[in-house]
Amino acid sequence: MIVQTIGIVGCGQMGAGIAEVSALARFDVIVYGRNEDVNPMCRSRVKASLDRAVSRGKLAAAEAEAALARIRGTAHLADLAGCELIIEGVAEDLALKQSIFRSLDALARPDAILASNTSSLSITAIASATNRPDKVLGMHFFNPVPVMRLLELVRGLHTSDETLAIAAKVGAWLGKVVVTAPDSPGFIVNRLLIPYIVDAVAELERGRAAPETIDESMKLGAGHPLGPLALADLIGLDVTLAIADTLYATYGEPRFKAPPLLRRMVAAGRLGRKTGQGFYAYGKR
Repeated sequence: MIVQTIGIVGCGQMGAGIAEVSALARFDVIVYGRNEDVNPMCRSRVKASLDRAVSRGKLAAAEAEAALARIRGTAHLADLAGCELIIEGVAEDLALKQSIFRSLDALARPDAILASNTSSLSITAIASATNRPDKVLGMHFFNPVPVMRLLELVRGLHTSDETLAIAAKVGAWLGKVVVTAPDSPGFIVNRLLIPYIVDAVAELERGRAAPETIDESMKLGAGHPLGPLALADLIGLDVTLAIADTLYATYGEPRFKAPPLLRRMVAAGRLGRKTGQGFYAYGKR
Protein backbone atom coordinates (compact mmCIF):
# COMPACT_ATOMS: atom_id res chain seq x y z
CA MET A 1 0.00 0.00 0.00
CA ILE A 2 1.22 3.49 -0.88
CA VAL A 3 0.52 6.14 1.74
CA GLN A 4 -0.48 9.45 0.19
CA THR A 5 -2.81 11.03 2.75
CA ILE A 6 -2.26 10.96 6.50
CA GLY A 7 -5.15 11.60 8.84
CA ILE A 8 -4.46 12.95 12.32
CA VAL A 9 -6.89 12.83 15.23
CA GLY A 10 -6.22 15.74 17.58
CA CYS A 11 -4.72 19.14 16.81
CA GLY A 12 -2.89 19.89 20.04
CA GLN A 13 0.85 20.22 20.40
CA MET A 14 1.58 16.71 19.17
CA GLY A 15 -1.07 16.62 16.45
CA ALA A 16 0.15 19.91 14.98
CA GLY A 17 3.75 18.69 15.08
CA ILE A 18 2.89 15.43 13.30
CA ALA A 19 0.89 17.39 10.73
CA GLU A 20 3.86 19.68 10.11
CA VAL A 21 6.45 16.97 9.51
CA SER A 22 3.98 15.00 7.39
CA ALA A 23 3.25 18.01 5.17
CA LEU A 24 6.94 18.83 4.86
CA ALA A 25 7.45 15.24 3.67
CA ARG A 26 4.88 16.00 0.94
CA PHE A 27 1.99 13.96 2.32
CA ASP A 28 -1.50 15.41 2.14
CA VAL A 29 -2.72 15.88 5.70
CA ILE A 30 -6.22 16.01 7.19
CA VAL A 31 -6.43 16.95 10.88
CA TYR A 32 -9.58 16.13 12.85
CA GLY A 33 -10.61 18.14 15.90
CA ARG A 34 -13.96 18.45 17.63
CA ASN A 35 -13.96 22.24 17.39
CA GLU A 36 -15.43 23.83 14.26
CA ASP A 37 -12.44 26.20 14.32
CA VAL A 38 -10.00 23.31 13.97
CA ASN A 39 -8.75 24.36 10.52
CA PRO A 40 -7.54 27.88 11.42
CA MET A 41 -6.40 26.70 14.86
CA CYS A 42 -4.29 23.84 13.51
CA ARG A 43 -2.90 25.87 10.61
CA SER A 44 -2.00 28.69 13.01
CA ARG A 45 0.03 26.31 15.20
CA VAL A 46 1.79 24.79 12.21
CA LYS A 47 2.41 28.19 10.59
CA ALA A 48 4.03 29.55 13.76
CA SER A 49 6.43 26.61 13.81
CA LEU A 50 7.19 26.86 10.09
CA ASP A 51 7.76 30.62 10.40
CA ARG A 52 10.32 29.99 13.15
CA ALA A 53 12.13 27.52 10.91
CA VAL A 54 12.16 30.05 8.06
CA SER A 55 13.41 32.88 10.31
CA ARG A 56 16.28 30.65 11.48
CA GLY A 57 17.27 29.80 7.93
CA LYS A 58 16.37 26.12 8.31
CA LEU A 59 13.56 26.17 5.75
CA ALA A 60 12.82 28.09 2.57
CA ALA A 61 9.74 30.31 2.69
CA ALA A 62 8.31 28.65 -0.45
CA GLU A 63 8.71 25.20 1.11
CA ALA A 64 6.93 26.32 4.28
CA GLU A 65 4.09 27.80 2.24
CA ALA A 66 3.72 24.60 0.20
CA ALA A 67 3.66 22.47 3.36
CA LEU A 68 0.97 24.61 4.94
CA ALA A 69 -1.15 24.27 1.79
CA ARG A 70 -1.11 20.47 2.18
CA ILE A 71 -2.87 20.64 5.57
CA ARG A 72 -6.59 21.00 6.12
CA GLY A 73 -8.60 20.67 9.27
CA THR A 74 -12.03 19.15 9.77
CA ALA A 75 -14.56 18.79 12.56
CA HIS A 76 -15.96 15.63 10.94
CA LEU A 77 -14.19 12.33 11.67
CA ALA A 78 -15.72 10.82 8.51
CA ASP A 79 -13.47 13.10 6.43
CA LEU A 80 -10.58 10.77 7.34
CA ALA A 81 -12.27 7.83 5.57
CA GLY A 82 -9.98 7.93 2.53
CA CYS A 83 -6.67 8.17 4.41
CA GLU A 84 -4.21 5.30 4.06
CA LEU A 85 -2.73 6.04 7.51
CA ILE A 86 -4.52 7.62 10.48
CA ILE A 87 -2.55 8.67 13.56
CA GLU A 88 -4.41 9.30 16.82
CA GLY A 89 -2.91 11.89 19.16
CA VAL A 90 -5.40 12.55 21.97
CA ALA A 91 -5.04 12.39 25.77
CA GLU A 92 -3.55 9.36 27.54
CA ASP A 93 -6.89 7.73 28.32
CA LEU A 94 -7.38 4.12 27.24
CA ALA A 95 -11.19 4.29 27.09
CA LEU A 96 -11.04 7.46 24.97
CA LYS A 97 -8.51 5.96 22.58
CA GLN A 98 -10.52 2.73 22.24
CA SER A 99 -13.63 4.76 21.46
CA ILE A 100 -11.79 6.67 18.73
CA PHE A 101 -10.29 3.50 17.25
CA ARG A 102 -13.70 1.84 17.25
CA SER A 103 -15.06 4.77 15.21
CA LEU A 104 -12.05 4.86 12.89
CA ASP A 105 -12.32 1.12 12.27
CA ALA A 106 -15.93 1.57 11.14
CA LEU A 107 -15.24 4.41 8.71
CA ALA A 108 -11.70 3.91 7.39
CA ARG A 109 -10.92 2.04 4.20
CA PRO A 110 -10.29 -1.68 4.84
CA ASP A 111 -6.55 -1.50 4.16
CA ALA A 112 -5.94 1.65 6.23
CA ILE A 113 -3.39 1.52 9.04
CA LEU A 114 -4.50 2.93 12.39
CA ALA A 115 -1.71 4.22 14.65
CA SER A 116 -1.66 5.65 18.16
CA ASN A 117 0.80 8.24 19.41
CA THR A 118 0.29 6.94 22.96
CA SER A 119 3.21 7.49 25.34
CA SER A 120 2.59 4.44 27.50
CA LEU A 121 -0.69 2.59 26.89
CA SER A 122 -1.00 -0.92 25.48
CA ILE A 123 -1.29 -1.06 21.70
CA THR A 124 -2.85 -4.52 21.99
CA ALA A 125 -5.57 -3.11 24.25
CA ILE A 126 -6.21 -0.20 21.87
CA ALA A 127 -6.32 -2.57 18.88
CA SER A 128 -8.87 -4.78 20.65
CA ALA A 129 -11.51 -2.11 19.91
CA THR A 130 -11.14 -2.78 16.18
CA ASN A 131 -11.74 -5.60 13.71
CA ARG A 132 -8.29 -5.01 12.18
CA PRO A 133 -5.76 -5.52 15.02
CA ASP A 134 -3.18 -6.58 12.43
CA LYS A 135 -3.30 -3.03 11.03
CA VAL A 136 -2.91 -1.26 14.39
CA LEU A 137 0.40 -0.15 15.90
CA GLY A 138 1.97 2.56 17.98
CA MET A 139 3.77 5.48 16.32
CA HIS A 140 5.19 7.34 19.30
CA PHE A 141 6.59 10.73 18.30
CA PHE A 142 8.48 12.99 20.69
CA ASN A 143 7.87 16.65 21.51
CA PRO A 144 8.63 18.92 19.72
CA VAL A 145 7.92 16.66 16.75
CA PRO A 146 9.70 18.80 14.11
CA VAL A 147 12.91 18.73 16.20
CA MET A 148 13.04 15.33 17.89
CA ARG A 149 14.34 12.67 15.50
CA LEU A 150 13.21 9.48 17.22
CA LEU A 151 10.07 7.54 16.33
CA GLU A 152 9.17 4.49 18.44
CA LEU A 153 7.11 1.94 16.52
CA VAL A 154 5.22 -0.26 18.95
CA ARG A 155 4.06 -3.65 17.79
CA GLY A 156 0.95 -5.10 19.39
CA LEU A 157 0.37 -8.85 19.65
CA HIS A 158 -1.46 -8.88 16.31
CA THR A 159 0.41 -6.16 14.37
CA SER A 160 1.47 -7.63 11.01
CA ASP A 161 4.93 -7.47 9.47
CA GLU A 162 3.45 -5.50 6.57
CA THR A 163 1.92 -2.88 8.86
CA LEU A 164 5.21 -2.45 10.70
CA ALA A 165 7.15 -2.19 7.42
CA ILE A 166 4.82 0.47 5.98
CA ALA A 167 4.97 2.51 9.19
CA ALA A 168 8.77 2.25 9.20
CA LYS A 169 8.89 3.50 5.62
CA VAL A 170 6.62 6.44 6.47
CA GLY A 171 8.81 7.22 9.49
CA ALA A 172 11.88 7.32 7.25
CA TRP A 173 10.08 9.66 4.83
CA LEU A 174 9.32 11.91 7.80
CA GLY A 175 13.05 12.08 8.52
CA LYS A 176 12.84 10.06 11.73
CA VAL A 177 15.18 7.46 13.14
CA VAL A 178 12.87 4.49 13.66
CA VAL A 179 13.18 1.95 16.47
CA THR A 180 10.83 -0.91 17.29
CA ALA A 181 9.72 -0.96 20.91
CA PRO A 182 7.95 -3.69 22.89
CA ASP A 183 4.27 -3.30 23.75
CA SER A 184 4.93 -2.75 27.42
CA PRO A 185 4.07 0.40 29.41
CA GLY A 186 6.39 3.31 28.62
CA PHE A 187 7.95 1.39 25.71
CA ILE A 188 11.71 2.24 25.71
CA VAL A 189 12.19 5.96 26.32
CA ASN A 190 9.48 6.73 28.85
CA ARG A 191 10.13 3.62 30.88
CA LEU A 192 13.64 4.98 31.49
CA LEU A 193 12.76 8.69 31.53
CA ILE A 194 9.78 8.82 33.92
CA PRO A 195 11.63 7.52 37.03
CA TYR A 196 14.27 10.21 36.40
CA ILE A 197 11.63 12.97 36.30
CA VAL A 198 9.76 11.48 39.27
CA ASP A 199 12.97 11.54 41.34
CA ALA A 200 13.60 15.17 40.40
CA VAL A 201 10.08 16.21 41.47
CA ALA A 202 10.49 14.28 44.72
CA GLU A 203 13.79 16.06 45.44
CA LEU A 204 12.09 19.39 44.84
CA GLU A 205 9.19 18.44 47.11
CA ARG A 206 11.62 17.47 49.88
CA GLY A 207 13.15 20.95 49.63
CA ARG A 208 16.62 19.68 48.81
CA ALA A 209 17.16 22.04 45.89
CA ALA A 210 15.38 24.71 43.87
CA PRO A 211 14.09 23.87 40.35
CA GLU A 212 16.87 25.92 38.74
CA THR A 213 19.53 24.14 40.78
CA ILE A 214 18.22 20.69 39.93
CA ASP A 215 18.01 21.47 36.22
CA GLU A 216 21.35 23.29 35.93
CA SER A 217 23.07 20.46 37.83
CA MET A 218 21.81 17.85 35.38
CA LYS A 219 22.55 20.03 32.36
CA LEU A 220 26.12 20.82 33.40
CA GLY A 221 26.89 17.59 35.23
CA ALA A 222 25.31 15.09 32.86
CA GLY A 223 25.41 17.01 29.58
CA HIS A 224 21.63 17.05 29.16
CA PRO A 225 20.16 19.81 26.98
CA LEU A 226 17.26 20.24 29.44
CA GLY A 227 16.98 19.50 33.13
CA PRO A 228 14.31 17.04 34.30
CA LEU A 229 11.84 19.67 35.55
CA ALA A 230 12.06 21.81 32.40
CA LEU A 231 11.68 18.61 30.39
CA ALA A 232 8.54 17.69 32.34
CA ASP A 233 7.16 21.15 31.56
CA LEU A 234 7.85 20.55 27.88
CA ILE A 235 6.25 17.08 27.86
CA GLY A 236 3.28 18.34 29.89
CA LEU A 237 2.83 17.52 33.57
CA ASP A 238 -0.51 15.86 32.84
CA VAL A 239 1.14 13.54 30.31
CA THR A 240 4.03 12.87 32.70
CA LEU A 241 1.57 11.97 35.46
CA ALA A 242 -0.50 9.73 33.17
CA ILE A 243 2.59 7.78 32.11
CA ALA A 244 3.81 7.45 35.70
CA ASP A 245 0.40 6.20 36.82
CA THR A 246 0.31 3.62 34.00
CA LEU A 247 3.79 2.37 34.89
CA TYR A 248 3.05 2.22 38.61
CA ALA A 249 -0.30 0.46 38.10
CA THR A 250 1.40 -2.18 35.94
CA TYR A 251 4.60 -2.82 37.88
CA GLY A 252 3.96 -1.45 41.38
CA GLU A 253 7.56 -0.31 41.64
CA PRO A 254 8.20 2.76 43.87
CA ARG A 255 10.43 4.35 41.22
CA PHE A 256 7.34 4.89 39.05
CA LYS A 257 5.12 6.39 41.77
CA ALA A 258 4.22 10.03 41.11
CA PRO A 259 5.04 12.41 43.99
CA PRO A 260 2.11 14.28 45.56
CA LEU A 261 3.52 17.59 44.24
CA LEU A 262 3.16 16.44 40.64
CA ARG A 263 -0.43 15.38 41.28
CA ARG A 264 -1.27 18.71 42.95
CA MET A 265 0.18 20.72 40.07
CA VAL A 266 -1.87 18.80 37.52
CA ALA A 267 -5.02 19.26 39.63
CA ALA A 268 -4.29 23.01 39.71
CA GLY A 269 -3.97 23.16 35.92
CA ARG A 270 -0.26 23.96 36.02
CA LEU A 271 0.67 21.63 33.19
CA GLY A 272 3.87 23.22 31.90
CA ARG A 273 4.54 25.15 28.73
CA LYS A 274 1.15 24.49 27.17
CA THR A 275 -0.62 26.35 30.00
CA GLY A 276 2.13 28.90 30.59
CA GLN A 277 2.92 27.65 34.10
CA GLY A 278 4.56 24.52 35.43
CA PHE A 279 7.77 24.31 37.42
CA TYR A 280 8.60 27.52 35.55
CA ALA A 281 6.54 30.43 34.20
CA TYR A 282 6.33 30.77 30.40
CA GLY A 283 3.82 33.58 29.97
CA LYS A 284 0.29 33.26 28.68
CA ARG A 285 -0.62 30.62 26.08
